[in-house]
Amino acid sequence: MTPADEPPRLAVLVHEVRSPVAALSAIAETFADEDLEGPARLELVHLAIAACRGIERVVIDAAVASIHLERVDVGALAHQAAAAASLVGTRVQTEIALDLRRVSADPVRLRQALDNLIGNALTHAGPDPNVVVRVSSDVMSVHLSVQDFGVGVPVADQERIFEGGVRLEPGRAGSGLGLAIARAIALGHGGELTLRSIPGEGATFTIVLPVKRG
Repeated sequence: MTPADEPPRLAVLVHEVRSPVAALSAIAETFADEDLEGPARLELVHLAIAACRGIERVVIDAAVASIHLERVDVGALAHQAAAAASLVGTRVQTEIALDLRRVSADPVRLRQALDNLIGNALTHAGPDPNVVVRVSSDVMSVHLSVQDFGVGVPVADQERIFEGGVRLEPGRAGSGLGLAIARAIALGHGGELTLRSIPGEGATFTIVLPVKRG
């Protein structure tokens, strides 16, 4: 996807601030719980800082193809995204490999993509609300996947859903931008966003990030 193919920046801004704002609201409500102990409160502080950084980045630069690389612990980022999503409502499970390779990535953009994939999974999880975030790596790449166990995606629509503004269920709330933004971010990292889905058995979206040698 080229910059010309990206969704309009204003639409991206409106879409992308919703997740961190919701997280901040949930964090504030949870922080008010006087029974929280030190480590739990510290994690909330870290989640709040990440949400603020996400809002700041999107407001300053809504172009999702704008990537600023640094060494990133993708496992830690996935844990943080799952924890933030769980605060808002549904518990998101994580399965993170122990021998992960670090990658050169933009942590804020990658978090945007992951938040969109988690949000999409929660929307389409159906009566089984389970969502699993997995991170693994091999010699060539790191794989960051989000799986739901809902109705899945019809084969005929499995490419079309990555187009901005496409919603397979027009009556459902949403802008249809989340998957388009997530794919643009994956491509901006020199990677890809793939989909594996069997209708009736859920869907797994996977961001594949290259591991650069040297």
